[in-house]
Amino acid sequence: MAFNAPPQGMQVYAAPSLFQPHRARDAIRDAHKKKIPPLLGYYSGLSALPLTRLLAPMNFDAVFIDWEHTSCNVETMTSMVHESIFMSHGRTIPWVRVPGHDHAAIGFALDAGASIVIPQVETVEQAKYVVSAAKYGTKQDGTRSAPPFRLIPSLTDTPYDSTQDLHKCINNQAAIMIQIESLEAINNLDAILTQVPDIDMVWLGSLDARVSMNLPGNSGLGGSEPEWLEATDKFFAVIDKHDKPYSGFCFVKPPYGSPKAVKKAAERMSMIFVSVDVVALSGMAYELAHSREAVALPDKNGDKENINGHEEKKILDN
Repeated sequence: MAFNAPPQGMQVYAAPSLFQPHRARDAIRDAHKKKIPPLLGYYSGLSALPLTRLLAPMNFDAVFIDWEHTSCNVETMTSMVHESIFMSHGRTIPWVRVPGHDHAAIGFALDAGASIVIPQVETVEQAKYVVSAAKYGTKQDGTRSAPPFRLIPSLTDTPYDSTQDLHKCINNQAAIMIQIESLEAINNLDAILTQVPDIDMVWLGSLDARVSMNLPGNSGLGGSEPEWLEATDKFFAVIDKHDKPYSGFCFVKPPYGSPKAVKKAAERMSMIFVSVDVVALSGMAYELAHSREAVALPDKNGDKENINGHEEKKILDN
């Protein structure tokens, strides 16, 4: 890309310095209002910096860095955020799912330059606490500490809006997404969004919600039980009432999805995570099975066997 080329993708929402968070709040609002297509992202379930570096030039609009369910430490999380921003030339917005509601963890992710995903928000009190941890200044009940050396004066600290100071701008840049992952959270969602308007986006965590309701997890793909349908109807009615952007998974490839499913999801979703690193790497098992079939030696009956003596076709059919 030439240095003077017009901005592409999420570069439009980049801050004056890539050390600052993108204007992610504006990006998801524009997607919600159908000014731009939904953001398309991938889920990073492996805390592997080389994978982040490899995927960054593919120019996904967003990456979901899962700090909650990996062995990722603060330094690795920070490096993954920086790699996804810098190696994509600002075309990718990093979102970090923090481990719980810890005030320090929220600060670390935001200081790195990410927007944040807060898991298992169930009550108004929890929502108020996590938003407070993510905001500067008492006007927004903020308790976030300003890092003194994260941004360098006159080099990386230029506010995107010259009429406001830096920290007010950063409050308006990084976005906050909460995950609703239980029936209690669904029942409290209307009160949460009414009393905590600085929440920017909502995600329905189907896997955790179903498990918490004593239903089969179904790999997070939902279900048809009456109580589940009632719960999801209530969830969507609430986010429609509050006109709140919505995000989640939807896949383009069978068996988990289809192009038609993604097109349908785009009618409601402002950010869609369409790929998963773990799932993509799991495709190597398919390649291995077919390769074993290709090189297998015939048994006494003339049938090909794999190294365990089972007919390869049985593996492929399964």
